[in-house]
Amino acid sequence: MSYLFTSESVSEGHPDKVADQISDAILDAMLRQDPNSRVACETLVTTGQVVVAGEITTKAYVEISDLVRETIQKIGYTEAEYRFDSESCGILVALHSQSPDIAMGVDEGGQKEQGAGDQGMMFGYATAETEELMPMALAYSHRLLKELAKIRKEESNLIPYLRPDSKSQVTIEYDDHGKPMRVHTIVVSTQHDEFVNETTHPNLSQADRDRLMQEKIAADIKAHLIPRVIPAEMLVNTIYHINPTGKFVIGGPHGDAGLTGRKIIVDTYGGKGAHGGGAFSGKDSSKVDRSAAYASRHIAKNLVAAGVADEALVQVAYAIGVAQPVSITVNTYGTARVKMSDAQISDKVKALFDMRPKAIVDRFGLRNPIFSETAAYGHMGRKTYEKEVDLFYVDIKEENGTKQEIRTSKKQKVRFFGWEQLDYVDKIKAEFGL
Repeated sequence: MSYLFTSESVSEGHPDKVADQISDAILDAMLRQDPNSRVACETLVTTGQVVVAGEITTKAYVEISDLVRETIQKIGYTEAEYRFDSESCGILVALHSQSPDIAMGVDEGGQKEQGAGDQGMMFGYATAETEELMPMALAYSHRLLKELAKIRKEESNLIPYLRPDSKSQVTIEYDDHGKPMRVHTIVVSTQHDEFVNETTHPNLSQADRDRLMQEKIAADIKAHLIPRVIPAEMLVNTIYHINPTGKFVIGGPHGDAGLTGRKIIVDTYGGKGAHGGGAFSGKDSSKVDRSAAYASRHIAKNLVAAGVADEALVQVAYAIGVAQPVSITVNTYGTARVKMSDAQISDKVKALFDMRPKAIVDRFGLRNPIFSETAAYGHMGRKTYEKEVDLFYVDIKEENGTKQEIRTSKKQKVRFFGWEQLDYVDKIKAEFGL
């Protein structure tokens, strides 16, 4: 019997994602100067106000307020009419140093390995139903909003009334064997200018003006956005809900307060697989709820790409301050293509992948300033790439009782989304005899 599955995404202008991007911009700015920075940075955004709080230990010096304004400007909140803009918003910073009790369990030193920054369980998931090995409903939801942002920023003449805040939701119909058949429903809600108003249409009622705006937005989204993203063969008897409330002028942090870490399902797998509950943005890689979630995705993606299974969920769990995971478990949902139980597959995964926190950090270069790119449109399923970045490493040296700050400026090529690499496929094939 066929069934439906739905996932959603939110744009970079959604208030929760504004908060995530500010937190990760602060993390990157500190890693750019001090790769050993310990950062747990939370952000709240609301009408005309940003609050940054958390625990940070670093040698870096960052002008937080300037960085916050730069991030908001890049997202597109640049007009006073939005009631939240990069020039006029107030910024409150309440950052203090990390607890030494946590650092004692996490820091390396002498014969001691780097331990996990916290207890907890993390999940990674992959499925063969899309080219990025992600669930189709979420993949399409992300693609819709990334393309909508591109139109807003680079092709503003095409849909000129767009504002930064938007949401998407896609429902996929699956057949009896769990294979995607078609896109059943698409929901897109985009913030917009009040482009039909008293000046442009003085003789119409407000209800009629709102109806004209909704009709125009629906026509533009169907004509200019959806065909760019979703293959025509998947759009069979598809139901559309475009700005279903009828009007979306008030949005962004003025419409709803935003908080770091409140879109963890959007950030991961859209409700497929599982989620351990830990958020990502604003946390350095010593926090395993970020780094180990990336490593678990890497395992699941490589297992599916190698042909071990059509679907894989990887769980890893840690105790705070302990380097070796408490457990590593693989679930293939009965889709395994090898004659092994999930327990046997799990044992091979343990032998292939070093899941100690320091090994994960080194494997993916997680001390580099690579995290701002993850803070919108998903942390998983992205294309891996290399880019040259500017680093300004800071070191403090003491001579004759006087402390001196030494800064080294250099350019370095770093890899983004390294956990999306298929670099273990050959090792997995050899191990599993594929």
